[in-house]
Amino acid sequence: MNKKFYKSNRNKVLNKIKDNSLLILFAGNAPKKTADEKYKFTPNRNFYYLTGIDEENHILVLSKFSGKIKEYLFIKEVDPIVEKWEGKTIRKEEVPEICDIEDVRYLGEFNNFIDKIISDNEEINIYLDLEKENSSYKYASEIKSKYYNLNIKNSFKLIGNLRLIKSEEEIERIRKAIEITIEGVETLMKNSRSGMKEYELEAYFDFICKKNGVNDFAFKTIAAAGKNATVLHYVNNDSELNNGDLILFDLGAQYKYYNGDISRTFPVNGKFTERQKEVYNAVLRVNEKVIKEMRPGVSFLELNSKAREWIAEECISLGLMTNKDEVSKFYYHSIGHSLGMDTHDIELENRDVILEAGMVYTVEPGIYIEEEKIGVRIEDDILITENGNEVLTKDMIKTIEEIETFMETR
Repeated sequence: MNKKFYKSNRNKVLNKIKDNSLLILFAGNAPKKTADEKYKFTPNRNFYYLTGIDEENHILVLSKFSGKIKEYLFIKEVDPIVEKWEGKTIRKEEVPEICDIEDVRYLGEFNNFIDKIISDNEEINIYLDLEKENSSYKYASEIKSKYYNLNIKNSFKLIGNLRLIKSEEEIERIRKAIEITIEGVETLMKNSRSGMKEYELEAYFDFICKKNGVNDFAFKTIAAAGKNATVLHYVNNDSELNNGDLILFDLGAQYKYYNGDISRTFPVNGKFTERQKEVYNAVLRVNEKVIKEMRPGVSFLELNSKAREWIAEECISLGLMTNKDEVSKFYYHSIGHSLGMDTHDIELENRDVILEAGMVYTVEPGIYIEEEKIGVRIEDDILITENGNEVLTKDMIKTIEEIETFMETR
């Protein structure tokens, strides 16, 4: 990304916020893990979306008063001793080249700066990223208790709506994340053997990600064999792979903070049983039906309802039930989600989204039969285009014939 991308994003946000307003975004920090160890830092995604800076503790402030717009970045003071231990931090003169913000100050100036602006105005709107469990809630409470003339507003959904539509640069990063993920899944298939532990097979994906310069995953890998695949977010990954099992992998590489998200289900020994084929093809049919429906103007809620109906019909055909109302026993999630800098990129109320060109959504139907120890999910990543859609995961093998042929060459 170049600095114009981040500048453009800030302009879009500033156009959305009210006059007489401050928008304050915190980069965040790495929480303590244990003793003197921290968890790996990852930036607040909205902060990163507007700055491209991935260091902790910095603060972005955008102001809009009487129609005049100003931008500020407050950064950590340089500490040569800390830098000897933890590495170099960003300098004032480097900020304009990264994100095109000229007014750069140190964190020690932040509180007085905010105090002065609030004191100089009779009434002011403060926009904060109030995503659930976000540290901005603490700041909102502190500043609200200090001043009477504040209207605290949530910028999370405001920025989130903008993030739904991806730029070409963002789509390219998602493509790269998917490319690495596909290589990882193919490596899993090549190395699958009965007697292995789920985590042993998972390690091949980890290696491919590291080999391609990936520093983090889109989410914790699900490697679920047999009955484990009927648990949606199974992440223990410590069971043995048995001959005749299916194994469900739900995984994704994260490339420069943009994610891939693919689910594939395949037989540990490379050959589907007849029953496994029936269930797999039922899920595949729904996967392909949903993808065909995805285009601008389609309601995601309606798409979700159609998918549920189709899965119910397949479950009846499989002899699992006689009444469509029973489908929740075998399918207990939605058909997909927005994909981007977060794996579940934007969670709007009721997911009431009308698809538009530039959106990226997953499609992930599944059927889970605990009694038969069969869980099948097939997930693809779809870019909505002006005339329909593009399957970003089209290079990932998917049919039974493709999987069995590919696994024969192990």
